[in-house]
Amino acid sequence: MHLFYTPDIDTQASHYQLSEEESKHAVRVLRLTVSDTVQLIDGSGGMYEAEIIDAHPKRCTLQILSRTFEFQKPNYHLHIAVAPTKNIDRIEWFLEKATEIGIQEITPLISEHSERKEVKIDRLNKVVVSAMKQSLKAYMPRINEAISFDKFLAQQKDSESLKAIAHCVDDDKKYLNQAFPKNQSYLILIGPEGDFSQKEIQQALAAGFHPISLGEARLRTETAALYACLEIALLNR
Repeated sequence: MHLFYTPDIDTQASHYQLSEEESKHAVRVLRLTVSDTVQLIDGSGGMYEAEIIDAHPKRCTLQILSRTFEFQKPNYHLHIAVAPTKNIDRIEWFLEKATEIGIQEITPLISEHSERKEVKIDRLNKVVVSAMKQSLKAYMPRINEAISFDKFLAQQKDSESLKAIAHCVDDDKKYLNQAFPKNQSYLILIGPEGDFSQKEIQQALAAGFHPISLGEARLRTETAALYACLEIALLNR
């Protein structure tokens, strides 16, 4: 199955022309030709089956054969706000795996102990698109711009999501499947490898975030974020 990401596709169009980059990949790399069928995803839940009618390496044209909307629509919404790691490859690994498992929104969170203060969203989006195509996902997770911890809490003041903060300080914490019911909107904070500061933990608790445990082991930031993603996916299966 050959899958292409086509965010600009008209949901009712009978034909579609791949971008020059995707056309080159389809015709030169994959060696697809007239009458071959491909699948298209728009990142908003649309999955399309199409047939090549003009195998041009710069403007490959397709005829839409069928379309499915809300393809594998998730029954929950997961937003993870995670401190970007010093080695950006680790966050890219998290994004790839979280996209495969299922996540709807990610926010790079700059906290007091963060080692990295900036991220390149374009680069992260490319990782997510590749993971979508690999795992046959029709919904593209949204990656927000990096934001400070304080501003993020203020931004989420009126959010109706179920909120949790994972931290390493000894506290009366519950596991995710004990803290929250299924089929909900969830917002989970994951801190840097130095953990959230005590001040930040108290700010989050005061803002309505529930303290949660991700197990007895001390996990790396990207591992903790993926663990939370998997826990929510299992809770909602």
